[in-house]
Amino acid sequence: MAMSRRDIFDSVQETLVDALAVEPEEVTEEATLTGDLGAESIDFLDIVFRLEKCFNIKIPRGELFPDDLLNNPDYVSNGKFTPAGLTQIKKAMPHADFSTFEQDPDVNRMPDLFTVKTLVNYIEGKLAA
Repeated sequence: MAMSRRDIFDSVQETLVDALAVEPEEVTEEATLTGDLGAESIDFLDIVFRLEKCFNIKIPRGELFPDDLLNNPDYVSNGKFTPAGLTQIKKAMPHADFSTFEQDPDVNRMPDLFTVKTLVNYIEGKLAA
């Protein structure tokens, strides 16, 4: 039986509570992994591992958290994503909400794209595939 979005959220929430030692009420769909929940780069590896185990899926490197776009001069210029870069990151992260990021595509704001909702959207898509 397919998991409901609520079931996916509950499992993601439990995963983040365990991985980041935060309280369940802090893990809302809008919460950012780094800004609100205090995740550091090393935590992202742990989160991916835990999500793979929890949902019995494989998450290829860079698929959930793309990291190869920032070093490409065609995609980033003067600390901001170029139009081509914005197109690429949207293609790489169809599970993220870019509505506010597009207004100011500063690379320093990229962590704001990694929300609990982004994880839930990603897992929901993976399970449906």
